Amino acid sequence: MYLLMKRIGILIILAITLHSCNLLSAAGITSGGQPTKQAPDKLTSSTANSVENVDHSTWDALLKKHVDANGMVDYKGFEKDRSKLNNYLEQLSSYEPSKEWSVQELLAYYINLYNAYTVDLILNNYPVESIKDINGAWTKSIVPVGNKTLSLGGIENGVLRKMNEPRIHFAINCASMSCPKLLDEAYTAGKINEQLDRATEEFINSDKNEISKNSAKLSSIFDWYKKDFISDKTPTIIDYVNQYSTTKINSGTNVSYKNYDWKLNEQ
Repeated sequence: MYLLMKRIGILIILAITLHSCNLLSAAGITSGGQPTKQAPDKLTSSTANSVENVDHSTWDALLKKHVDANGMVDYKGFEKDRSKLNNYLEQLSSYEPSKEWSVQELLAYYINLYNAYTVDLILNNYPVESIKDINGAWTKSIVPVGNKTLSLGGIENGVLRKMNEPRIHFAINCASMSCPKLLDEAYTAGKINEQLDRATEEFINSDKNEISKNSAKLSSIFDWYKKDFISDKTPTIIDYVNQYSTTKINSGTNVSYKNYDWKLNEQ
């Protein structure tokens, strides 16, 4: 009887451990086996030195057609082009990224992967007022990549955030009003540095932040992911923001954070 109870206890512990590991992976604490190359301090745009150059032209055309200059999305229009979106999603999922890919290709691939599958998630639950109304939006494994299935949280936290490139926070879009806007073009290795700069500059200088010389009321993104923006070069959030802000915030200014608007970013 004692041995039986001991075995049952071991099985319960094992089941809990496996369940916990699955939850951790889904929440993006692990990379799900995806490559996480470190971006250099000075990233350059390039299609060289990569075994793969992914064609994102289908996604680029869809974005130009269904996303306006303010990053607002025509989800009904995307639904009408569902077959084209599905073809692109299938194309992305057919790849098995590796460390033989350049860091530029990896960044463009995972940013587009996140954004395209976020649009897909909204369409699968449309009409919806907020992505937060969708159960497990960031934790469920819904993104097939090769023989793996990732969560949106896994792509963000387990892959992109581990690539030493904080500008990714302004490139991925969570389908919400307070999110950095969805860029109306696909990210590509050949333009990745300029695109990340554009996304970051536009976000920091938008109404998502309230900035003056002696006041800084910033997006909650800078609070949630604070450690991603802090480095030897930018020891404070103000230092990071001042790299891109047209209005420079005085050193030592008190920083507060704005409430996040999770309403759908629909045209």
